[in-house]
Amino acid sequence: MIQNSNQKGRAIAIIAMIFLFGMIAFVTNLAAPIGVIWKNQPALAGSNTLGMLGNMMNFLAYLFMGIPSGKLLTKLGYKKTALIAIAFGFFGILIQFLSGQVLTGTLLAGLPANFYVYLLGAFVAGISVCMLNTVVNPMLNLLGGGGNKGNQLLQIAGTFNSFLGTLTPMFVGTLIGQITKETAITDVNVVLYLAMSVFAVTFLILSFIPIANPDGDHSKSTVFERSPFAFRHFTLGVIAIFLYVGTEVGIPGTLNFYLSDTSQAGAGLDIMSAAAIGGFSAGTYWFLMLIGRFIAGLTASKISSRTMMTFTNVLGIVLILTAIFLPKTVTGSMPVFTGSSFAMTTIPLSAILLVVCGLCTSVMWSCIFNLATEGLGKYTAQASGIFMTMVVGGGILPLIQNSIADNAGYIISYIVPLLAMVYMLYYAQWGSKNVNKEIPV
Repeated sequence: MIQNSNQKGRAIAIIAMIFLFGMIAFVTNLAAPIGVIWKNQPALAGSNTLGMLGNMMNFLAYLFMGIPSGKLLTKLGYKKTALIAIAFGFFGILIQFLSGQVLTGTLLAGLPANFYVYLLGAFVAGISVCMLNTVVNPMLNLLGGGGNKGNQLLQIAGTFNSFLGTLTPMFVGTLIGQITKETAITDVNVVLYLAMSVFAVTFLILSFIPIANPDGDHSKSTVFERSPFAFRHFTLGVIAIFLYVGTEVGIPGTLNFYLSDTSQAGAGLDIMSAAAIGGFSAGTYWFLMLIGRFIAGLTASKISSRTMMTFTNVLGIVLILTAIFLPKTVTGSMPVFTGSSFAMTTIPLSAILLVVCGLCTSVMWSCIFNLATEGLGKYTAQASGIFMTMVVGGGILPLIQNSIADNAGYIISYIVPLLAMVYMLYYAQWGSKNVNKEIPV
């Protein structure tokens, strides 16, 4: 009877964590399509760098909240930390909603005052997803028993994460329709209403769900004799996760800007459907991440994280290199929702290759987390907080990439994720080996 009760509690915890994993993608993937709206405001003058600032603020929160999140997790446990994170998520979306309702005039650098309100909302929402990531990843890994089984559970949860990541840019891109100088954040209010509602309902439901901590009692203080940085494979994994998140976000985010841009610098798509095609193409990237994670969820118990990472990074490097050297005039077709219906749509072949990169990035997060926390024992919660700090790469690398896009062109900017994949290939093959097994945990 006790065993059945434990199994039921474990199942409830897994379902709750998988749902929260999906919420992370939903909130995070709002930034790029909403950034398309802001960059086309007259005051922002079509700047890709400024349009990516919301994404930057979302991920900047990780830099400030990553380590505190790990400490909260150690002190309060998984459930209480998750509830605090959900509350931050509600208020982050609320502030973004208010950016379309209040304030006129300009502030620093002549930018609209409500743009700064939006950036604040993106930062608060970033605190939420940082805390949720700190909770979800170690809990799923531990519930799965670590190793290949832990990676398998992370891949399964990642499938739902990618599902919501797929829908978000597609939905927002369709709502935006034709991009004009009059297009405003109020045009996507329905998405913000939905997000706030989901956060509110999730908070209420999770409040009544009993979730035990899988790695012991968090009510007692834990004494750490060492830092997770004493483990070489963790330290190198921290760098890998910084580069990975920047790659995962930068590829579809910049692609969305590229396809939505109807100027000479863009892909040359029709102004009436460019935003919808850009959003749907980015959504397709996330859909392929869903497919990749689903397949990995079925096979991860038999295929090691190291093997998965090696294969996907080699493939990603080949795809990005080919995309960089292909001229824009070489085109291909893919099924896209153009704003009114699905149709085979002609876009640059380089863009299609970048969409396919979603298959490559699909497994990297869980593989890196799994490899970097192997053998950490009681340091896992602390390590998870440090890991979350480095997720700031999802803001920094896309900002660098779009600065390059502004000055040298969209496709050339993909040198940033290319170099990141080269490092991740090194980590998979050599950097992830645990050479500190003699350190007591």
